[in-house]
Amino acid sequence: MSVVWAATSPESGLFHPVERRSEVKDLSDRFNELRSCGQGYLEVRSPDREFPVLILAFRGDHAAVHLMSDTERMSLLAGDGTVPAGAEVEVPIMDDLAVFMGNFVLDTDRAWELVHDFTQTWAAGPLGEWCEL
Repeated sequence: MSVVWAATSPESGLFHPVERRSEVKDLSDRFNELRSCGQGYLEVRSPDREFPVLILAFRGDHAAVHLMSDTERMSLLAGDGTVPAGAEVEVPIMDDLAVFMGNFVLDTDRAWELVHDFTQTWAAGPLGEWCEL
């Protein structure tokens, strides 16, 4: 299964916005490299369509997942209870740290499973409850 993705560079720690087309295994390898670095940011989409784009941002065991439905619509996936709803967690969005409230934070391993599920169906709806921004 092919995917198109862009991600943080493990070498520089900065987001590299040039998209790559590869097999899911290459995306998985990049995620694992970033996991060993402690944080990262990934954008993933189907090779056949520009949208939807699923975005995974993580730092340590905490992640946030965004969905870009088109150029005008962005949603945030509801959290999985990993941290209390009122807690604040920082994860990288591109090259800067952004604060997310706990009700939008997931366990990083669970968030990665959702990205993997997305690459199999290209459907974001079944991944969970989305809150439009």
